[in-house]
This record gives sequence, structure tokens and C-alpha cells, in this order.
Amino acid sequence: MARKKKAQEAGPKALNVDLTKDEQLKVRELLGREPNEVEWGMIDIMWSEHCSYKSSRPSLKLLPTAGERVLLGPGFDSGIVDIGKGWGVAFKIETHNHPSAIDPYGGSATGIGGIVRDILAVGAFPVCFLDSLHFGSLESPHSQWLFRYVVKGVGDYGNCIGVPTTAGEIQFDESFERNCLVNVACAGFVKHDEIVKGDAKDVGDILILVGGSTGRDGVHGVTFASRNLDEASEEDRPAVQIPDPFTKKLIIDACSEAYGAKLVKAMKDLGGGGLTCASSEMAHKGKKGARIDISKVMVREKGMSPYDMLLSESQERMLFSTDKARLNSLLAIFKKYSLPHAVIGEITGDRNLTVVNGKEQIVCLPTHILAEVPVVERAKKEPKREKEHASVPEPKGIEPLLLKMLSSENICSRRWVYQQYDHEVGDRSAIKAGNGDASVMLAPNGGAVAFTSDSNSTHCHVDPYEGSVGVIAEALRNITASGARAISIVDNLSFGNPEKPEVFWSFHESVRGIADAAKAFETPCVGGNVSFYNEDDVTKLAIKPAPVIVMLGMMEDRGDMRTPALAEGDSIVVLGLTKPEMGGSEYHRVVHRTLAGEVPKVDLKLEKKTADFVLSNLDKISALHDCSKGGLLVALAEMCISGKIGAETDSSKVLSKCKRFDELAFSESHGRYIIGTKEPERLVAEAKKKGIDAAVIGKASGGKFVFGSYSWGLEDLFDSWEFSMWKVMGGKP
Repeated sequence: MARKKKAQEAGPKALNVDLTKDEQLKVRELLGREPNEVEWGMIDIMWSEHCSYKSSRPSLKLLPTAGERVLLGPGFDSGIVDIGKGWGVAFKIETHNHPSAIDPYGGSATGIGGIVRDILAVGAFPVCFLDSLHFGSLESPHSQWLFRYVVKGVGDYGNCIGVPTTAGEIQFDESFERNCLVNVACAGFVKHDEIVKGDAKDVGDILILVGGSTGRDGVHGVTFASRNLDEASEEDRPAVQIPDPFTKKLIIDACSEAYGAKLVKAMKDLGGGGLTCASSEMAHKGKKGARIDISKVMVREKGMSPYDMLLSESQERMLFSTDKARLNSLLAIFKKYSLPHAVIGEITGDRNLTVVNGKEQIVCLPTHILAEVPVVERAKKEPKREKEHASVPEPKGIEPLLLKMLSSENICSRRWVYQQYDHEVGDRSAIKAGNGDASVMLAPNGGAVAFTSDSNSTHCHVDPYEGSVGVIAEALRNITASGARAISIVDNLSFGNPEKPEVFWSFHESVRGIADAAKAFETPCVGGNVSFYNEDDVTKLAIKPAPVIVMLGMMEDRGDMRTPALAEGDSIVVLGLTKPEMGGSEYHRVVHRTLAGEVPKVDLKLEKKTADFVLSNLDKISALHDCSKGGLLVALAEMCISGKIGAETDSSKVLSKCKRFDELAFSESHGRYIIGTKEPERLVAEAKKKGIDAAVIGKASGGKFVFGSYSWGLEDLFDSWEFSMWKVMGGKP
């Protein structure tokens, strides 16, 4: 890496690491000696924020991580949740923010490649991707460039390996202009008895490095991801790894065969921190040590030093552990798939990571120094914000406002994106991208699973606690609206510089909100990722807080699947109460250019009770949609567009505390669903028995959408919603 080169050439006396002076002293104290240059490099990456979570760990302890369905929780490459009949779902989310800001195509593609390895590393077979992408305004040419090539990177990689991208979300906000966020999630199915853990427990087991050769790309990638972007960040382009999806496809197939034959005892992917991270963590989790001979490592560049090989984050590499009795059978599988591989070492009983180069010893470090990094206690301080006046002018009419909202970059159709993804590959996609509130995949146990990815940086900017609670509440509604019961989450938390007390306060409040909601909804968090330093030293701009939640739901009966598509004759029922909660709303942002006001607040007990009610009454429901971004009017319009049918609705029937019509139309209050049903009176009566607000407001019919005294042609709604992104990004719908 360009910034490190002079220091490396100068030797340890000119030590140039990202460790603070206090951390350097702590290393010397723990080790009892001065580390050599290679050891300093290894410690530097393992003590980075990206690898160690040294700032975030105290806050993350708030999250609920256990539950009756949790088979594997945080601390492994992926969490795994039981879905019944001997099957589990592994799922995980990660970011590739900094690399994507420098090289959007390569950065996003390697993000996809890395998350696949996390699923493989626990013995699961990957079946789908989700993405959560954040960019600056689409009016910005720079954001358009990032957007175009991030989408292409995600699509090209996923298409090449035959794993569909079935769900996701995109948000646009000026705060992401320089720091785009590329959150990618993957899920896979695994039999209970084929789960693999990354803990090498048996002395004498053999370590095999499999997959791509090791190059200098990605050296110090994790330390690059653990500081702000600045004018010199372009020099860090070598820290961006090089993707190779064709090798990844071979790895997927080889892993699947090896798992089925019970040939793998432990496994880790080589992602952030490369061989240093994989070997030290695998040994440490098993309470053992490891001895590695780097002269055995497959390299693709001449003159690579031990420093390069141990810190490289070259893609498409996995580290396997097996015993001598199964070694030859495992190697035969790698040969069958023409995968480069090498036996590079073994598990030892001394709890040290020892690295040799032939007969020369290069490194000898206790694994705990690499894997148990001291926590950094960060200061927290609530930021002082001048509260904007929540009052905005009341519009004279809302006909043009609905069309403007539907064409908003945060609401409009995402077909420009997902048509570039092979989102239907395989035979598992039941509710496909763009067709429902969540994607639904057929499960091998005869049921199905649902996935959604949600975030709301504007709400979290105004109020990080309530905004984060709201993100999980929206995810719960999306899963419920697909007909599934929510059972677990993973999270991805992107924030600015944690060394700033105001930023760290926002982070802690966000985690607190996620924890409270996850406990209330009985959805334990089985894994996740924290991405700090999403801040630009040039513009001095930090991103808005951006917690992303990926939620998993399950359904035992595939007939429970629901979509938002209204049908002729459906009565329309609104569950939940609409309140004048306009802070951070898309309406305020798009129409009034303000985030003023109080953000919507979640009644956790009522939100859970309403979701349970919906699931227990699916037999009375034909169409189902949650109400969130854009509010009630946007949600109703989306249901008309989805079903290709109009609706006659009476705005006065909506149960509301709003005094203004625009608040009724565009408030983003939580706890609301819109239902298409043939049994409206029965459904409303059942809801009222449970203490849930419900009202029949109209019927699906004709070719116009009528809301009170306002009406829109179905074609006008569709054109505003469908073509907005195409007009900016080009191409043919």
C-alpha cells in the first residue's frame, strides 16, 4: 500500500502503523518484547476497527443474540437459524464502503464475493443476495457514476456465480455523496449435521489454503477501511481487492461436495485481514495454535515478502482444516474442480501463531494478541441541534404532489437496478424482486423463507434511537406482509468517525434502539458488521447514521405468501392509526426540503400485536402491503400499480389524528398495513377485538385511483413511478 511503503522500507524504527501510541505501548507490554516489522503489520490489521470492533463491542453487548431457533450466533462467519425439519438458514451482512467509493465496480463485486465466503464458511450453500445501497443525490454526476458501477459490480458477480439478488433497497441523500454505502447480504441453507465452525480444536489437523493465488491487492485493506477518506485516498486503490467470480463458482461447488462427504472439520474465509486473520482466529477459537509455512502459499506476483503474503486480502481464498485420515479425499475434490490448493501448515497445541518461510521463522505471536484486542472506551455526547420549526406551508392540492412523491429517487421503481441482476436464477425464488414487500425463497424443508433489507438514515439522523427502532419495525412489517413470521435479524451499522463523541453517541443510541426492538419482536441478532469512518476529510461531510437491518422470516405453508397486488372487488382495509409524525419524512424532504418535526415513534407492543394479528388472519387477506416511506397515499398508489387496477377510497374513513390533509396522506407513522380482502367487516371486527385500529376505506375497481376528492389516472401513477430512474440513468425499461 502506497502510504505504508516508506515505513516498510525504513524498518521498525520508522514505525508507521495506524495504531495509537498507547496501543503500541500496550502491544509491547502484552508481548514483552518489540515486535518485528511483519508482526507489527499483522497486529496493525488485527487491531484495526474493521477487524477488532474495539470501539463498538461494549455497545453491541446490548443486542439479544440467543433464542430457541439460534443454532449459531455472533462470533462466527455467519449466524444460523433453525427453520425446522433439520434445516437451518445461514445469513450475514457486510459492507464494502471505502473500496466502493474508490473503485465502485471492483469494490462492490468483492463485497459480494466476501459475503458468499461467509456463508460457505459455516457449511451452507448460498441461495440469494440482498443489497442495501446508499448514494448522494442522483442529480450529482459523481453519484450517478458510483451508482451505475456499484450496481454493475453487484450484478456481474452474482450473475457469474448463479446466485440471484432477490431483494434490497436504495437510498439517496447528499450525505453519501463521497461516502457511498455498499451493504451486501447473503443467505444459504444448511443441514444441522453439516454445520461447520471456524474453530480448529485438534492438534495435528492439517491446514489447506484453497482458491485464488495471493497477490499484493488488498494489503492493508482493513486499515484503509478504518479511517476517513481524504485527498490521498486514491493512493489506496491497491487496497481494493480483485474479484474472480469464476473461481468463486468452483469454490462453491467444491465446498458443497466436501461438506456432504463430511471432510471438513473447520473453515474460515480469507477476507479482511487475509491469512493473518483466518489462521489466528481459527486457532484461537479452538483454543489452539497454528504453524504456517508461507513458502507453500500460492502467489501470482514475483518478489512477494512475508509481510505481503500475510496481510494480502486477495479474493477467492478459503482456509480448510481436516485430519490426516480425510486429507487425501479432500484434496481429490479440489483437484476435481481444478482449484489451486496447498497444504500450508497444521494446528498446534502451544496457542501461538508461528509463521515460517521454509526453515526460517518469521513470526511467533500468541493468538490472543491478534484475536483479543483491548476495547477502546469512546466518549459519548448528544449533539446540539437547532430544532427546525416543524410547520411547513399546507398545499392547496395534492394531485401533483403524489406524482412528485412517486417519482422521488427514494420511492420510484427500482427495475433499472434489478433487471441487471439475474434475480430469477435457480428454482427457489417465489416472490421475486419488485413483486413484494420481501423476497420469498422456497426452502428445502417444504416451507419458505422471506428476507428484507431496511434502513432509514433520515429518521436516524433526526433521532437515532427512534429511527433505529423504526427500521426494525418496518422490517417486521415487510416480512409480515409477505406472509412470513419474523424470526431473526442481522445488522450493518455505518457511521462517521467514532472518535467524535457526537458520532459515537448516535451509534450507541442506534444500537440501543435496535436492541429494544429486537427483544420486543423476538428476533435475536445472530451477526452483523460495524463500519465506522464513513467521513470525508476533504468536504468535512459525514454520512447520516445508517443502520441497516436484514430480517429473516419463515412460513411453514407456502400458500401463505402475499403480495401488494390489489384485485378487482377487493375491499381495502387500513390497519393502524395515522398520526401527524412528519419529521424526516420523504414528503418533507422532497416537497419542502426540510427534515423538520418529530420522527414517527413505534409502540413496540402494538407493532408486535398487529403483526401477529395479520398472520393469524391471512385466510381473509388477498393483498397486503406495509405503510412506510411516503406514507398512506404512496402505499395505496403502489398497490394499484402492482395490481394494475384503480381504487375508490374515502379519505375521511382513515383513522387518524391528523388535522391537515397532507399529513394524513404522507405521514410515515408506524404500525400500519393496507389490506385487500373479500371479508372486510369480519376482518375489522376481529381487529377491534384485539384493540387494533382498523377501517374499511374503499374498494379496488376501475382505472382510476380516487382518494377523497382527488383522483389520478392509473397510467399517470405508473409513468411517474416507473420511469423516473430511467430518465436519469438511461437505457430502456
